[in-house]
Amino acid sequence: MTITISAFAWVPDFAKGQVRDLRVRWALEEAGLPYRARLLEQGDQNDPEYRALQPFGQVPIFEEDGFVLFETGAIVLHIGERSEVLLPPDPKGRARATQWVVAALNSIEPFALQVALIDIFYKDEEWAKLRRPGAADFLRRRLNGLSAALGDKPYLDGDRFTAGDLIMTTVLRILDYTPMLAEHGNLTAYKARCESRPAYGRALAAQLADFGKRDAA
Repeated sequence: MTITISAFAWVPDFAKGQVRDLRVRWALEEAGLPYRARLLEQGDQNDPEYRALQPFGQVPIFEEDGFVLFETGAIVLHIGERSEVLLPPDPKGRARATQWVVAALNSIEPFALQVALIDIFYKDEEWAKLRRPGAADFLRRRLNGLSAALGDKPYLDGDRFTAGDLIMTTVLRILDYTPMLAEHGNLTAYKARCESRPAYGRALAAQLADFGKRDAA
């Protein structure tokens, strides 16, 4: 069985380490599953052949022996079915891990992205200057809730790292350019704890190495 994931061959510097194939690479590393990357040049994601696999032209897609899956939450949960590191064996533990995957993608990421998009792409637009305070305030309220839920636990479900922590960490990384996460010491420590996992280091190094192939060409 050969696992292939799609990824971009090049992105601007601000996006390196942020592209979502990192989530899937990390999950595969945690699960001990080998994979190869199918690198896309800019524009390849709009080819009909690719759009037939990923209707929104995003990365990554996951391919294995004719089975194709898109959306990182779905892919990470699929990989977790083969790894107790990502999804605990007991049904309630698996449900809680899934809950945090969904919470990261639905309750935190859209609001983190809204602030990031304003700051990175639209900061000089008048509408963005007006929208930014409200967007930041709403995101802070969501981070307050996350901080309270985490409390003094090492991970979201207690002592055990799960797929929920993997996805949540990659969502929190969107805020690396801001001081917002530093307003919560437990979230800062939690993110660093997750990023210290060897599997994360290998995944990030692999993504950056693929970008480096294009930079060196």
